[in-house]
Amino acid sequence: MTKGLLSLSLLALTASGAFADEIRVLNWQGYGTDLGWSLEAFEAATGHTVVHEYFNSEQEMLTKMRTNPGAYDVVLINAAYTTQAYEEGLLAAIDTAAIGNYAGIPANFAEDPSLMHEGAVYGVPWTWGLTAIAINTQAFDEAPTSLEVLWDPAHKGRVSIRDDAEEAVHLGALATGQDINNIEDLDAVEAKLKELMPQLRTFWASENDWNQFMAAGELDVASYWSGSAARSAGMGLPVEFVVPKEGAIAWLDGLSIPETSEHKEAAAQFIDWMIDPEFYVKWDAEGAPASANADAAAALPDDAFNKRVLGDPEVVKLAKFRAPMDDATRETYLALWQSLKAAQ
Repeated sequence: MTKGLLSLSLLALTASGAFADEIRVLNWQGYGTDLGWSLEAFEAATGHTVVHEYFNSEQEMLTKMRTNPGAYDVVLINAAYTTQAYEEGLLAAIDTAAIGNYAGIPANFAEDPSLMHEGAVYGVPWTWGLTAIAINTQAFDEAPTSLEVLWDPAHKGRVSIRDDAEEAVHLGALATGQDINNIEDLDAVEAKLKELMPQLRTFWASENDWNQFMAAGELDVASYWSGSAARSAGMGLPVEFVVPKEGAIAWLDGLSIPETSEHKEAAAQFIDWMIDPEFYVKWDAEGAPASANADAAAALPDDAFNKRVLGDPEVVKLAKFRAPMDDATRETYLALWQSLKAAQ
């Protein structure tokens, strides 16, 4: 993988007279950028070292960027939050000419309006995926086709969803036939989620939580992320990811460079490595979300989850991508969710 990349990177560095930098990355823990083998290869190629700081929510990520100017060089930002970060002046425009692998990103991702502003790129599309449901295959003779399985009395006490207000409301919107980005009947969503609460065995907060509940045999069906489902199945858990007929919540994550970064050139090199097909194929073998780089997706083996499932045009049609959300709407969803949990 790396010899060609390494020699080219070293040649570029030598030609430019660049010096090695320490690149500081802000991301979720365990999400692609901090893979040991990858960082070793990148450092060997460029001389740059990479250190990480982590966040546990998008709100925490934004707070860290606001209060620590100059502390980060690359930040993982869900596209639904990139516009807010841009409007607050937190992001630098990215010179995509310095990112060779950017050419592999198709227009539907590269021209996402959340990542582009006034003709400039403020987030490089990195990964995408779906939030839908995953089943314990030992509890089903056939995979369900509808979100209504979460409300099926046959699975009462063996259902779980993530403890996240926006995700819960969006699931409720899908279940009531509404647009997740333009919910016209929030009362119907609330009523639907209220009906769901007695079905729940527990809430989950992390992939580790989810795996522990499934490994213990406590769940029949639960909301889940596509990339995580691939990893869980790879661990030997009896898991199958299901995209229901009502649709799935789709998300796009991008890599951005803060305006206050002092290592923007090195940051661009790291982003280029993160979207490199050779990096992605190896990451995918360990369990990864889908790549936003079409060249990387095409390089996967035919039996790879992200090619076999998320590469299916019929599945893509069911993807409902999250749009940016204003603070007032976010607070409304949070209040609704907290009220439902308090009444449980």
